[in-house]
Amino acid sequence: MEAHRHWQTIYGSRSPEELSWYQPQAQVSLDLIRRVAPDTRASILDVGGGASTLVDGLLAAGYRRLAVLDVSGLALDQSRRRLGAAASAVTWIEGDVLSAALPVGGHDVWHDRAVFHFLTEPDQRRRYVEQVRRTVRPGGHVLVATFAEDGPTRCSGLDVARYSPETLHGEFGVDFRKLTSVREEHLTPRGARQAFVYCLCRVDPSHPPSGDRDA
Repeated sequence: MEAHRHWQTIYGSRSPEELSWYQPQAQVSLDLIRRVAPDTRASILDVGGGASTLVDGLLAAGYRRLAVLDVSGLALDQSRRRLGAAASAVTWIEGDVLSAALPVGGHDVWHDRAVFHFLTEPDQRRRYVEQVRRTVRPGGHVLVATFAEDGPTRCSGLDVARYSPETLHGEFGVDFRKLTSVREEHLTPRGARQAFVYCLCRVDPSHPPSGDRDA
């Protein structure tokens, strides 16, 4: 409930365009998703998607099996209003990613930009990875973006964890084969620069530990 209250306050006090992580177009995420899921029938879950514009880009690209999860109902409402009639093509889930009842093996792609770095406790990160394992089918893909090692130490009044591509992948382990990583210099609405790192993995439980390399 504490996380719910915090993010309801954040989204209730500012418009999406004023929030530091806002992107008019989520181009890095969209490009990486299209790389690993070119079939527009792929089932994609955007974790912490809230008021993100990624769903707009995915819909425009022809994807229709989309779900957006966020702890803030206000954030989801903002996206629904922005999309208008197109919002009916999306499944909207209000809940905490650590405890939400998500379908087992129900998604081909798990996307998260700027949720994982708020999980500063090891148990939180363990529960998150367990959710990913349950939710993403074998052979599916996981795309997680966090603040890079030289990124901010706090965001929206909360401490964050920062990662290199190697340490971010290390949180998931050898069952997640790292395909690539991308660095992004995000420009906030106020003109500040924030360094993000994206890590793209394939869920491959049979993958040997020695095979962790960029593809």
